[in-house]
Amino acid sequence: MHPWPPTLGTPLSPAAVKVLLLGAGELGKEVVIALQRLGVEVIAADRYPNAPGHQVAHRAHVLNMADPTALRALVEQERPAIVVPEIEAIATDALVQIERAGLARVVPTARAAQLTMNREGIRRLAAEELKLPTSPYRFASSLDELHAAVGEIGLPCVIKPVMSSSGKGQSRIDRADQIDAAWTYANAGGRVALGRVIVEGFIDFDYEITQLTVRALGTDGALATHFCEPIGHIQVAGDYVESWQPHPMSEVALRRTRAIADQVTSELGGTGIFGVELFVKGEQVWFSEVSPRPHDTGMVTMATQWQSEFELHARALLGLPVDPSLRNPGASAVIYGGHDAGPMRFAGLADAMAIPGADVRLFGKPESFRKRRMGVALARGETVAQARERAKLAAAAVRPQPA
Repeated sequence: MHPWPPTLGTPLSPAAVKVLLLGAGELGKEVVIALQRLGVEVIAADRYPNAPGHQVAHRAHVLNMADPTALRALVEQERPAIVVPEIEAIATDALVQIERAGLARVVPTARAAQLTMNREGIRRLAAEELKLPTSPYRFASSLDELHAAVGEIGLPCVIKPVMSSSGKGQSRIDRADQIDAAWTYANAGGRVALGRVIVEGFIDFDYEITQLTVRALGTDGALATHFCEPIGHIQVAGDYVESWQPHPMSEVALRRTRAIADQVTSELGGTGIFGVELFVKGEQVWFSEVSPRPHDTGMVTMATQWQSEFELHARALLGLPVDPSLRNPGASAVIYGGHDAGPMRFAGLADAMAIPGADVRLFGKPESFRKRRMGVALARGETVAQARERAKLAAAAVRPQPA
Protein backbone atom coordinates (compact mmCIF):
# COMPACT_ATOMS: atom_id res chain seq x y z
CA MET A 1 0.00 0.00 0.00
CA HIS A 2 1.11 3.55 -0.74
CA PRO A 3 1.60 5.87 2.24
CA TRP A 4 -0.53 8.89 1.35
CA PRO A 5 0.07 11.75 1.17
CA PRO A 6 3.67 10.72 0.39
CA THR A 7 6.65 12.20 2.20
CA LEU A 8 10.21 12.09 0.90
CA GLY A 9 13.38 12.40 2.95
CA THR A 10 17.05 13.24 2.48
CA PRO A 11 19.28 10.75 0.64
CA LEU A 12 22.09 9.05 2.60
CA SER A 13 20.38 9.82 5.90
CA PRO A 14 18.06 7.89 8.23
CA ALA A 15 15.18 9.88 6.69
CA ALA A 16 15.90 8.62 3.15
CA VAL A 17 13.32 6.86 1.00
CA LYS A 18 15.34 4.06 -0.63
CA VAL A 19 14.52 2.54 -4.02
CA LEU A 20 16.30 -0.52 -5.44
CA LEU A 21 16.36 -0.89 -9.25
CA LEU A 22 16.84 -4.43 -10.54
CA GLY A 23 18.34 -3.71 -13.95
CA ALA A 24 20.48 -0.66 -14.69
CA GLY A 25 20.50 -0.30 -18.47
CA GLU A 26 19.65 2.84 -20.41
CA LEU A 27 16.02 2.84 -19.28
CA GLY A 28 16.97 2.20 -15.68
CA LYS A 29 19.52 5.02 -15.86
CA GLU A 30 16.81 7.53 -16.72
CA VAL A 31 14.60 6.23 -13.90
CA VAL A 32 17.53 6.68 -11.49
CA ILE A 33 17.97 10.29 -12.65
CA ALA A 34 14.24 10.99 -12.27
CA LEU A 35 14.24 9.55 -8.74
CA GLN A 36 17.41 11.45 -7.78
CA ARG A 37 15.72 14.71 -8.76
CA LEU A 38 13.06 13.97 -6.15
CA GLY A 39 15.61 13.35 -3.40
CA VAL A 40 15.32 9.56 -3.39
CA GLU A 41 18.26 7.35 -2.38
CA VAL A 42 18.75 4.98 -5.30
CA ILE A 43 20.53 1.63 -5.41
CA ALA A 44 21.08 0.09 -8.87
CA ALA A 45 21.78 -3.59 -9.53
CA ASP A 46 22.77 -5.33 -12.75
CA ARG A 47 24.56 -8.44 -13.95
CA TYR A 48 27.68 -6.57 -15.15
CA PRO A 49 29.76 -3.75 -13.63
CA ASN A 50 29.55 -0.10 -14.68
CA ALA A 51 26.13 -0.48 -16.27
CA PRO A 52 24.55 2.87 -17.28
CA GLY A 53 22.38 3.10 -14.16
CA HIS A 54 25.31 2.18 -11.91
CA GLN A 55 27.02 5.37 -13.01
CA VAL A 56 24.33 7.68 -11.61
CA ALA A 57 23.02 5.74 -8.58
CA HIS A 58 24.07 6.29 -4.97
CA ARG A 59 25.25 2.67 -4.77
CA ALA A 60 25.76 -0.13 -7.29
CA HIS A 61 25.67 -3.91 -7.01
CA VAL A 62 26.61 -6.64 -9.50
CA LEU A 63 24.79 -9.96 -9.19
CA ASN A 64 22.79 -12.59 -11.03
CA MET A 65 19.29 -11.30 -10.39
CA ALA A 66 17.82 -14.65 -11.50
CA ASP A 67 19.43 -16.20 -8.39
CA PRO A 68 16.74 -16.03 -5.65
CA THR A 69 19.26 -16.37 -2.80
CA ALA A 70 21.44 -13.52 -4.10
CA LEU A 71 18.39 -11.35 -4.75
CA ARG A 72 16.94 -11.90 -1.28
CA ALA A 73 20.34 -11.19 0.31
CA LEU A 74 20.61 -7.88 -1.56
CA VAL A 75 17.16 -6.74 -0.40
CA GLU A 76 17.94 -7.71 3.18
CA GLN A 77 21.26 -5.85 2.97
CA GLU A 78 19.88 -2.62 1.51
CA ARG A 79 16.40 -2.63 3.05
CA PRO A 80 14.76 -0.51 0.33
CA ALA A 81 11.21 0.75 0.70
CA ILE A 82 10.53 -0.01 -2.97
CA VAL A 83 11.95 -2.56 -5.42
CA VAL A 84 11.65 -1.70 -9.12
CA PRO A 85 12.24 -4.55 -11.61
CA GLU A 86 13.65 -3.08 -14.82
CA ILE A 87 14.34 -6.29 -16.77
CA GLU A 88 12.65 -9.67 -17.21
CA ALA A 89 15.46 -12.00 -16.01
CA ILE A 90 14.73 -11.76 -12.30
CA ALA A 91 13.86 -14.41 -9.70
CA THR A 92 10.23 -13.34 -9.51
CA ASP A 93 9.35 -16.05 -6.98
CA ALA A 94 11.78 -14.31 -4.62
CA LEU A 95 10.04 -10.99 -5.32
CA VAL A 96 6.71 -12.53 -4.34
CA GLN A 97 8.22 -13.77 -1.06
CA ILE A 98 9.88 -10.39 -0.43
CA GLU A 99 6.56 -8.62 -0.93
CA ARG A 100 4.63 -11.11 1.25
CA ALA A 101 7.22 -10.78 4.04
CA GLY A 102 6.77 -7.01 3.99
CA LEU A 103 10.47 -6.43 3.24
CA ALA A 104 9.66 -4.01 0.38
CA ARG A 105 6.94 -2.98 -2.03
CA VAL A 106 7.50 -4.28 -5.57
CA VAL A 107 6.55 -2.00 -8.49
CA PRO A 108 3.99 -2.31 -9.86
CA THR A 109 3.45 -5.62 -7.97
CA ALA A 110 5.38 -8.86 -7.56
CA ARG A 111 2.54 -10.65 -9.38
CA ALA A 112 2.87 -8.29 -12.36
CA ALA A 113 6.62 -8.95 -12.52
CA GLN A 114 5.97 -12.68 -12.36
CA LEU A 115 3.27 -12.72 -15.04
CA THR A 116 5.23 -10.56 -17.49
CA MET A 117 8.68 -12.08 -16.96
CA ASN A 118 7.98 -14.33 -19.93
CA ARG A 119 5.64 -14.21 -22.87
CA GLU A 120 3.73 -17.30 -21.82
CA GLY A 121 2.37 -15.86 -18.58
CA ILE A 122 1.15 -12.60 -20.07
CA ARG A 123 -0.20 -14.15 -23.29
CA ARG A 124 -2.25 -16.70 -21.41
CA LEU A 125 -3.55 -13.99 -19.08
CA ALA A 126 -4.54 -11.70 -21.97
CA ALA A 127 -6.01 -14.26 -24.35
CA GLU A 128 -7.36 -17.00 -22.09
CA GLU A 129 -8.42 -15.10 -18.97
CA LEU A 130 -9.16 -11.56 -20.16
CA LYS A 131 -10.36 -12.78 -23.60
CA LEU A 132 -8.50 -10.00 -25.42
CA PRO A 133 -7.91 -10.24 -29.16
CA THR A 134 -4.39 -11.56 -29.90
CA SER A 135 -2.62 -13.31 -32.74
CA PRO A 136 -3.03 -17.13 -32.75
CA TYR A 137 -0.21 -18.76 -30.77
CA ARG A 138 1.33 -22.02 -29.57
CA PHE A 139 4.20 -22.81 -27.18
CA ALA A 140 6.95 -25.32 -27.84
CA SER A 141 9.65 -26.85 -25.61
CA SER A 142 11.47 -28.93 -28.21
CA LEU A 143 12.30 -28.82 -31.90
CA ASP A 144 9.68 -31.50 -32.60
CA GLU A 145 7.04 -29.49 -30.74
CA LEU A 146 8.08 -26.40 -32.68
CA HIS A 147 7.57 -28.16 -36.03
CA ALA A 148 4.13 -29.28 -34.86
CA ALA A 149 3.24 -25.80 -33.60
CA VAL A 150 4.26 -24.16 -36.88
CA GLY A 151 2.14 -26.74 -38.70
CA GLU A 152 -0.88 -25.72 -36.61
CA ILE A 153 -0.30 -21.95 -36.82
CA GLY A 154 0.71 -21.90 -40.49
CA LEU A 155 3.19 -19.77 -42.41
CA PRO A 156 4.32 -17.05 -42.20
CA CYS A 157 4.74 -16.92 -38.43
CA VAL A 158 7.00 -15.37 -35.79
CA ILE A 159 9.08 -17.42 -33.34
CA LYS A 160 10.30 -15.82 -30.11
CA PRO A 161 11.93 -17.06 -26.90
CA VAL A 162 9.45 -16.85 -24.03
CA MET A 163 11.92 -14.62 -22.18
CA SER A 164 13.95 -12.01 -24.05
CA SER A 165 14.15 -8.25 -24.54
CA SER A 166 14.60 -5.85 -27.46
CA GLY A 167 13.67 -8.48 -30.02
CA LYS A 168 16.60 -10.77 -29.19
CA GLY A 169 16.12 -14.29 -30.52
CA GLN A 170 13.05 -13.33 -32.55
CA SER A 171 12.60 -14.30 -36.21
CA ARG A 172 9.91 -14.43 -38.85
CA ILE A 173 9.82 -17.61 -40.90
CA ASP A 174 8.17 -18.03 -44.28
CA ARG A 175 9.33 -21.57 -45.13
CA ALA A 176 9.46 -24.86 -43.22
CA ASP A 177 13.20 -25.20 -43.82
CA GLN A 178 13.77 -22.13 -41.60
CA ILE A 179 12.32 -23.74 -38.46
CA ASP A 180 15.50 -25.42 -37.20
CA ALA A 181 17.53 -22.21 -37.49
CA ALA A 182 14.77 -20.22 -35.74
CA TRP A 183 14.81 -22.69 -32.83
CA THR A 184 18.58 -22.31 -32.45
CA TYR A 185 18.40 -18.53 -32.73
CA ALA A 186 15.59 -18.26 -30.18
CA ASN A 187 17.45 -20.33 -27.61
CA ALA A 188 20.61 -18.26 -28.10
CA GLY A 189 18.71 -14.97 -27.76
CA GLY A 190 16.72 -15.55 -24.58
CA ARG A 191 17.74 -13.83 -21.35
CA VAL A 192 17.45 -17.20 -19.60
CA ALA A 193 17.95 -20.51 -21.41
CA LEU A 194 14.47 -21.94 -20.87
CA GLY A 195 14.36 -23.97 -24.08
CA ARG A 196 10.80 -22.76 -24.71
CA VAL A 197 9.42 -20.54 -27.45
CA ILE A 198 6.16 -18.98 -28.54
CA VAL A 199 4.97 -19.30 -32.13
CA GLU A 200 2.71 -16.44 -33.18
CA GLY A 201 0.55 -16.34 -36.26
CA PHE A 202 1.35 -13.42 -38.53
CA ILE A 203 -1.11 -10.50 -38.43
CA ASP A 204 -1.24 -8.31 -41.52
CA PHE A 205 -1.41 -5.08 -39.52
CA ASP A 206 -1.20 -1.50 -40.76
CA TYR A 207 1.04 -0.40 -37.90
CA GLU A 208 2.20 -1.27 -34.38
CA ILE A 209 2.04 1.14 -31.47
CA THR A 210 3.09 1.44 -27.86
CA GLN A 211 0.36 2.73 -25.59
CA LEU A 212 2.14 4.01 -22.48
CA THR A 213 -0.32 3.62 -19.60
CA VAL A 214 0.24 5.10 -16.14
CA ARG A 215 -1.48 3.99 -12.95
CA ALA A 216 -0.93 6.72 -10.35
CA LEU A 217 -2.47 8.36 -7.31
CA GLY A 218 -4.05 11.78 -7.74
CA THR A 219 -4.08 14.76 -5.40
CA ASP A 220 -6.95 13.12 -3.51
CA GLY A 221 -5.07 9.84 -3.05
CA ALA A 222 -7.38 7.98 -5.44
CA LEU A 223 -5.91 5.65 -8.06
CA ALA A 224 -6.44 6.68 -11.69
CA THR A 225 -5.27 5.42 -15.08
CA HIS A 226 -3.67 7.87 -17.50
CA PHE A 227 -2.70 7.45 -21.15
CA CYS A 228 0.13 9.04 -23.11
CA GLU A 229 -0.42 9.83 -26.77
CA PRO A 230 0.21 6.70 -28.89
CA ILE A 231 3.79 6.03 -30.00
CA GLY A 232 4.48 4.66 -33.45
CA HIS A 233 7.65 2.71 -34.11
CA ILE A 234 9.66 0.71 -36.60
CA GLN A 235 11.23 -2.59 -35.60
CA VAL A 236 13.87 -4.59 -37.44
CA ALA A 237 14.20 -8.24 -36.37
CA GLY A 238 12.01 -7.37 -33.40
CA ASP A 239 14.30 -4.57 -32.22
CA TYR A 240 13.13 -0.97 -32.09
CA VAL A 241 15.14 1.38 -34.33
CA GLU A 242 12.88 4.44 -34.56
CA SER A 243 9.83 5.81 -32.71
CA TRP A 244 7.62 8.88 -32.92
CA GLN A 245 4.77 10.52 -31.02
CA PRO A 246 1.91 11.06 -31.58
CA HIS A 247 1.00 8.33 -34.04
CA PRO A 248 -2.20 9.18 -35.94
CA MET A 249 -5.11 6.85 -35.22
CA SER A 250 -8.84 6.82 -35.79
CA GLU A 251 -10.97 7.62 -32.76
CA VAL A 252 -12.40 4.10 -32.76
CA ALA A 253 -8.97 2.42 -32.88
CA LEU A 254 -7.62 4.72 -30.17
CA ARG A 255 -10.60 3.99 -27.94
CA ARG A 256 -10.15 0.23 -28.41
CA THR A 257 -6.41 0.52 -27.78
CA ARG A 258 -6.94 2.29 -24.48
CA ALA A 259 -9.71 -0.07 -23.41
CA ILE A 260 -7.33 -3.04 -23.89
CA ALA A 261 -4.49 -1.23 -22.12
CA ASP A 262 -6.76 -0.34 -19.22
CA GLN A 263 -7.99 -3.92 -18.89
CA VAL A 264 -4.48 -5.43 -18.89
CA THR A 265 -2.91 -2.92 -16.52
CA SER A 266 -5.86 -3.02 -14.12
CA GLU A 267 -5.48 -6.79 -13.91
CA LEU A 268 -1.73 -6.48 -13.22
CA GLY A 269 -2.41 -3.82 -10.58
CA GLY A 270 -0.10 -1.56 -8.61
CA THR A 271 1.24 1.82 -9.69
CA GLY A 272 3.76 2.84 -12.32
CA ILE A 273 4.08 2.97 -16.09
CA PHE A 274 3.27 0.10 -18.45
CA GLY A 275 4.33 -0.19 -22.09
CA VAL A 276 1.42 -1.90 -23.86
CA GLU A 277 2.20 -2.99 -27.43
CA LEU A 278 -0.64 -3.45 -29.90
CA PHE A 279 -1.20 -4.20 -33.59
CA VAL A 280 -3.70 -2.06 -35.50
CA LYS A 281 -5.39 -2.62 -38.87
CA GLY A 282 -8.04 -0.07 -39.71
CA GLU A 283 -10.21 -0.03 -36.60
CA GLN A 284 -9.20 -3.54 -35.46
CA VAL A 285 -6.77 -3.79 -32.53
CA TRP A 286 -4.86 -6.82 -31.21
CA PHE A 287 -2.94 -7.03 -27.93
CA SER A 288 0.71 -8.04 -28.40
CA GLU A 289 2.76 -7.60 -25.22
CA VAL A 290 3.04 -5.51 -22.04
CA SER A 291 6.04 -4.45 -19.97
CA PRO A 292 5.37 -3.21 -16.41
CA ARG A 293 8.11 -0.59 -16.73
CA PRO A 294 9.31 2.13 -19.13
CA HIS A 295 9.49 0.98 -22.75
CA ASP A 296 12.39 1.43 -25.15
CA THR A 297 10.15 3.03 -27.79
CA GLY A 298 9.06 5.49 -25.07
CA MET A 299 12.49 7.16 -25.02
CA VAL A 300 10.87 9.56 -27.49
CA THR A 301 8.93 11.05 -24.56
CA MET A 302 12.12 12.81 -23.45
CA ALA A 303 11.53 15.08 -26.46
CA THR A 304 7.73 15.17 -26.56
CA GLN A 305 6.07 15.22 -23.13
CA TRP A 306 6.15 17.59 -20.18
CA GLN A 307 6.98 14.53 -18.08
CA SER A 308 8.91 11.74 -19.79
CA GLU A 309 7.97 8.11 -19.25
CA PHE A 310 10.79 7.94 -16.69
CA GLU A 311 9.49 10.90 -14.71
CA LEU A 312 5.98 9.45 -14.87
CA HIS A 313 7.24 6.11 -13.54
CA ALA A 314 9.22 7.74 -10.73
CA ARG A 315 6.29 9.88 -9.63
CA ALA A 316 3.75 7.07 -9.87
CA LEU A 317 5.80 4.60 -7.84
CA LEU A 318 6.30 7.25 -5.12
CA GLY A 319 2.57 7.99 -4.92
CA LEU A 320 2.79 11.42 -6.59
CA PRO A 321 0.42 12.89 -9.23
CA VAL A 322 1.43 12.66 -12.91
CA ASP A 323 0.93 14.68 -16.08
CA PRO A 324 1.28 12.60 -19.28
CA SER A 325 0.29 15.43 -21.65
CA LEU A 326 2.09 16.03 -24.93
CA ARG A 327 4.25 19.13 -25.33
CA ASN A 328 5.08 18.81 -29.04
CA PRO A 329 5.53 16.17 -31.76
CA GLY A 330 8.84 14.34 -31.67
CA ALA A 331 10.85 11.31 -32.69
CA SER A 332 13.76 9.10 -31.68
CA ALA A 333 16.32 7.11 -33.68
CA VAL A 334 18.72 4.52 -32.31
CA ILE A 335 22.50 5.00 -32.37
CA TYR A 336 24.18 1.60 -32.74
CA GLY A 337 27.69 0.72 -31.63
CA GLY A 338 28.72 -0.36 -35.12
CA HIS A 339 31.71 -2.25 -33.67
CA ASP A 340 32.40 -5.21 -31.43
CA ALA A 341 34.70 -3.40 -29.03
CA GLY A 342 35.27 -2.20 -25.47
CA PRO A 343 35.10 1.47 -24.51
CA MET A 344 33.96 3.79 -27.29
CA ARG A 345 34.40 7.36 -28.43
CA PHE A 346 31.62 9.21 -30.25
CA ALA A 347 32.44 11.71 -32.98
CA GLY A 348 29.95 13.93 -34.78
CA LEU A 349 28.06 15.07 -31.69
CA ALA A 350 28.37 18.74 -32.63
CA ASP A 351 26.94 18.01 -36.08
CA ALA A 352 24.05 16.05 -34.57
CA MET A 353 23.18 18.74 -32.05
CA ALA A 354 23.39 21.51 -34.65
CA ILE A 355 20.28 20.05 -36.31
CA PRO A 356 17.30 22.20 -35.22
CA GLY A 357 15.33 20.58 -32.41
CA ALA A 358 17.74 17.63 -32.09
CA ASP A 359 19.45 16.20 -29.02
CA VAL A 360 21.50 13.10 -28.19
CA ARG A 361 21.60 10.72 -25.22
CA LEU A 362 24.68 8.48 -24.89
CA PHE A 363 24.05 5.57 -22.56
CA GLY A 364 27.60 5.02 -21.29
CA LYS A 365 27.64 1.25 -21.87
CA PRO A 366 31.12 -0.12 -21.16
CA GLU A 367 31.14 -2.48 -24.14
CA SER A 368 29.93 -2.10 -27.72
CA PHE A 369 28.48 -4.63 -30.16
CA ARG A 370 27.72 -3.95 -33.79
CA LYS A 371 23.95 -3.90 -33.16
CA ARG A 372 23.96 -2.82 -29.51
CA ARG A 373 22.11 0.38 -28.68
CA MET A 374 24.73 2.82 -27.45
CA GLY A 375 22.64 5.96 -27.61
CA VAL A 376 19.56 7.59 -29.04
CA ALA A 377 18.95 10.73 -31.07
CA LEU A 378 15.89 12.74 -30.08
CA ALA A 379 14.18 15.49 -32.04
CA ARG A 380 11.16 17.72 -31.75
CA GLY A 381 9.39 19.28 -34.70
CA GLU A 382 6.29 21.10 -35.91
CA THR A 383 5.13 17.75 -37.30
CA VAL A 384 5.99 14.11 -36.70
CA ALA A 385 7.44 13.88 -40.23
CA GLN A 386 9.80 16.78 -39.54
CA ALA A 387 10.83 15.33 -36.19
CA ARG A 388 11.51 11.89 -37.70
CA GLU A 389 13.73 13.37 -40.38
CA ARG A 390 15.67 15.38 -37.80
CA ALA A 391 16.12 12.39 -35.48
CA LYS A 392 17.41 10.17 -38.29
CA LEU A 393 19.83 12.86 -39.46
CA ALA A 394 21.10 13.35 -35.91
CA ALA A 395 21.58 9.61 -35.36
CA ALA A 396 23.46 9.28 -38.65
CA ALA A 397 25.77 12.16 -37.70
CA VAL A 398 27.05 10.35 -34.60
CA ARG A 399 30.03 8.14 -35.42
CA PRO A 400 30.96 5.57 -32.73
CA GLN A 401 34.65 4.60 -32.76
CA PRO A 402 36.59 2.11 -30.63
CA ALA A 403 38.58 4.02 -28.03
